[in-house]
Amino acid sequence: MSDCRLDYIELLQQEVNKNPDRLVDVGKEEEQEEAPPPCRTLPPLCSIPRRLVISPSLGGTPVTPQLTESLRRILFGGTFHVFNYEWRKSFFQFRELNSELPYALEADRGGARAIQMVIQARIIKHLLFSRQSSSDGRMLHSLSEIGQRDQERALAAALSSSLWLAGQEVSATVTLVTEDYCITPHLDYKLDNFTERLQLFTFNKKDDVRKFILEHIQCFKEEGSHGVILFLYSLICSRTVDRLKDDLDSTTSHLLYLSLGNFVCRQALLNLLLTGRASPHVFNGTLYFGEDGLPLERPLQGVLTRSDVGYLHWSREQMERGRLPQVGSMLKTPRFPVWVCCINSSYSVLFSLNRSLLSDWKMEHLFHLYYYNGQSSQNSAARLTVDTHSHHWETSSRESSGDPEKRFPSLEMTIRTKWEGAAIDWNGTLPFY
Repeated sequence: MSDCRLDYIELLQQEVNKNPDRLVDVGKEEEQEEAPPPCRTLPPLCSIPRRLVISPSLGGTPVTPQLTESLRRILFGGTFHVFNYEWRKSFFQFRELNSELPYALEADRGGARAIQMVIQARIIKHLLFSRQSSSDGRMLHSLSEIGQRDQERALAAALSSSLWLAGQEVSATVTLVTEDYCITPHLDYKLDNFTERLQLFTFNKKDDVRKFILEHIQCFKEEGSHGVILFLYSLICSRTVDRLKDDLDSTTSHLLYLSLGNFVCRQALLNLLLTGRASPHVFNGTLYFGEDGLPLERPLQGVLTRSDVGYLHWSREQMERGRLPQVGSMLKTPRFPVWVCCINSSYSVLFSLNRSLLSDWKMEHLFHLYYYNGQSSQNSAARLTVDTHSHHWETSSRESSGDPEKRFPSLEMTIRTKWEGAAIDWNGTLPFY
């Protein structure tokens, strides 16, 4: 055997020694060089602390190779993409207990922010309207007086509510990370040292889901836990991949898309979090005909049910291009006065302390809303006064001097998608959005 051949074998052996968890097949590797889409090399995955890893003896069902592939495909559209560092470091972290915002989550600017803000909305809904101690005389300071156990209970309630809704209120699945690899991935799959260690726990009672999450709440709320990804996997497993495929339409085939180097949530994923169904659009019902009046080859799926927490959308760029989506009443008028806001592609939460706001029209004449944008620079919720019975002709006169979309803060324009023509007072706070 020639020296050249020996050198080649030695190189192969060195590669195997460097990657003991993966057998190298040079022939297949070369064949695949052109098959997958180009993918930037990611930094090594940060290890998950042992306290956040469960023992296989806890039970559950190990993840299968088929499920890991399905998770990748429904999320990214293929098996060669993995979550980047911004996603992996994201978890559900509360603000300090001695602050004015102990009920609030810190949200990164990355793609996971949308998920964190939906859970934030559900946390506020739980603390204001679902606790037994809640009363009609709610004050903002009641949110500021919660302790660590209140935080954990609210987070467990918010996570379990989303999973239970995704499971059609019949069952829900929670995914946690175990010590050992449950599968040996093949060469058509990009290893991330995380998805391959999932253990699945399925429950048929909502309260059992909540209790289980509360018992393992550290797996979602501590640094290094990959908590947002774990919850996202749980959400998909609760809905099931087959149901998700039925939810989607010709406009959407998977739940995330790549934008400026980061994976961002599509509207279908937001709707899955809000309503339990991954409909790709924000209008009510199903659209069978196009703008030309002709039947669509495949109907477009909108929102079919009223959600517990709502959704408002505003984009200055989309407005200027005449492409601002019109959010339907199913999302704009939820059961509780809490809204996730997508403002210029950034996510935040708007809420009222008065549950009657959405059931008694007299309450909508003059009312207060509170706003939280998830950023560490915000030290307290902004209080806005909304007046829907102001002198509209005076407002029109003032606005006639310029384009209102450019003269007014984007948050005000977002609120007006729900209460058209409303006058909004920031009560001394300098408008920051």
